[in-house]
Amino acid sequence: MLLGLAVTWLLVVILVLWMAWQLGNTMVKATNMAHLRYESTLVADEVSEQIEVRFDALSRLNERIEVDASNAAIRSTLERNEALMAWFEGVVVANEEGQVVADWPVVEGREGLDTAQREYFKMLRGGRRPYVSEPFVGRASGMPMVLVSVPRIDDRGEFNGFVGGVVSLDSGGLFDRLARVRLGEEGFVGIATASGKILYHPNQNLIMTDVPDSDFNPWLNLALDGWEGESIGSLLNGEQGFQSYSQVWSANWVIGLYLPSEQALAPLSGFLQRLWWLGIALTLLMLPVLWLILRRMLSPLKHLAKQIGQVGRGERARVELGTRMQELQHVAGTFNRVEDERQVLMTNLQEREAFLDSVLNATPQGMFVANFDGDITYMNPALLDMLDIQPNTPMEAWLHKIHADDRGGAKDMWQHSLKSGSDFVRQLRFIRNEKETLWLDIHARVVMLSQGGHSLGLVGVVKDITERREQEAIQRWEAEHDPLTGLLNRRGFERRLDDAFAEFQKTSNPSALLLFDLDRFKPINDEGGHALGDEMLRRIAQVVAWEVRRSDHVARQGGDEFGVLLPSCTLSQAQKIAESLCQAVGDISVVHEGNEYGVTLSIGVTTFHEDDGSTEDAMARADAGSYAAKNKGRNGVVVNLYEEHDTDSVQ
Repeated sequence: MLLGLAVTWLLVVILVLWMAWQLGNTMVKATNMAHLRYESTLVADEVSEQIEVRFDALSRLNERIEVDASNAAIRSTLERNEALMAWFEGVVVANEEGQVVADWPVVEGREGLDTAQREYFKMLRGGRRPYVSEPFVGRASGMPMVLVSVPRIDDRGEFNGFVGGVVSLDSGGLFDRLARVRLGEEGFVGIATASGKILYHPNQNLIMTDVPDSDFNPWLNLALDGWEGESIGSLLNGEQGFQSYSQVWSANWVIGLYLPSEQALAPLSGFLQRLWWLGIALTLLMLPVLWLILRRMLSPLKHLAKQIGQVGRGERARVELGTRMQELQHVAGTFNRVEDERQVLMTNLQEREAFLDSVLNATPQGMFVANFDGDITYMNPALLDMLDIQPNTPMEAWLHKIHADDRGGAKDMWQHSLKSGSDFVRQLRFIRNEKETLWLDIHARVVMLSQGGHSLGLVGVVKDITERREQEAIQRWEAEHDPLTGLLNRRGFERRLDDAFAEFQKTSNPSALLLFDLDRFKPINDEGGHALGDEMLRRIAQVVAWEVRRSDHVARQGGDEFGVLLPSCTLSQAQKIAESLCQAVGDISVVHEGNEYGVTLSIGVTTFHEDDGSTEDAMARADAGSYAAKNKGRNGVVVNLYEEHDTDSVQ
């Protein structure tokens, strides 16, 4: 009892420390998350400003270069703008074919360089807007660099080449702000491209390498897809840490701030450790006093415990005490009465067990018996054959064969049934062997004795329902998917719309909706037949599913009508995805009897609004946007937001 009181006191101390830890942990997390969010926003703004300044400088330089200027004139203009070298390691000008016609300062081999196949030239020619290239290693300096460039457009609006500035990632001034960020001894800032290439990291060996895969850090993978926010996840050294991500949209870069959890929680841990040692000291001081008090109180109990032990060993039939303490006399009388009842019950129990063993051994159904400690004490031959286990197999060994996803829930339900006496009803997967997994339906209930209503334990029946579950899974998939394309059908799409709308109403998490049908699809069916039309629909489904994010839902709602749900997606991201769909689908074609057929998309884009009564309101806006795109000449994107009479079209 002395030990029990000491343990109780320690438990109280532990409970207080645990509550303090939980409260402090929450406060530390909120404070550090707010700080990381603030710092990541400042860093992203600073880097964005550095990029925009360079875009502006190159645009002003481009204005000073005549469209039809000779190579010598262009080089002369570059020389007169020597001040640009404060921002760039070098400046180059390329013509519409991607050939570098002038550079400054002059680097041997750079003039005449063909950039037509470089990714930045293709992006500038296709997008016709300023662009920051993927990082590369300079041929002369051996340092990591990027090319900041703006397109040259002539008077007719045609692409006429580009003006680019080479910026060193080490000394180009892009990351000056990072030197002023203070995140303790182990916190740090990292920058990567959306394609997953590390641009800045305190460990210089990691620069120009790829970021870890999504299994290691899923939050970083989300940030590479355009997500901004804070989380807790794994760092490169395997530790857990606070993380905050912001986007540098002008360069398509991701800013990440990382703070190890151990560093953030160190002050709180030190404080609670001191409180723990104080609690231990108080416990040690109380033990001698408690021992003296309990020694006088528990002396009669020792005699009672001794006689109870003798009854248990069969050395005596009853407990007899010579004490005046009425409480102990009452305990002794109660014990004697319980012992008499136990003897009667043991006799009845042995009879019942013999009968039950006979029934279980004879039945062809899988059955088992368990005691109220949760241990399965018997399995009949039918169940052993069903599970392919031996009678002497340890319980821990075959319990481990229950599927990991089902094991926790089954264990909790089993414990509840043991405590409450309620039926155990559960369906779970059992790994019979390496090649076979069974679906089992288990129903167990308490067996009561007829005399006194005492329970023996639990008896359960096990059924193999593998074939039925597999059929149900196939039926569920077919009910929500289009058999031609494998995409969601209208029913499956509407269910996911309802889920996203419910999430939006709870958390205001933005989601976007795209609806579109195919322009000029009818001639494919009329002239090439439905087989050719089906082939076109399958190709379009594959391309659309490839272009969107993995978290998005693509559906064929019927005929040539499609829908795309973009959870956790801003309007600007949705517009970019819609434009990429227009371009990707426009490249698809089918051929029939020498004729090539293609289609385009008329896409309506909208987002959920807080005043929407249901998903039908958003569907109606997106559908209206699709019709507006058709009326504007097809092959376009129209954004149709809540209560906006004017629409924005992107061709």
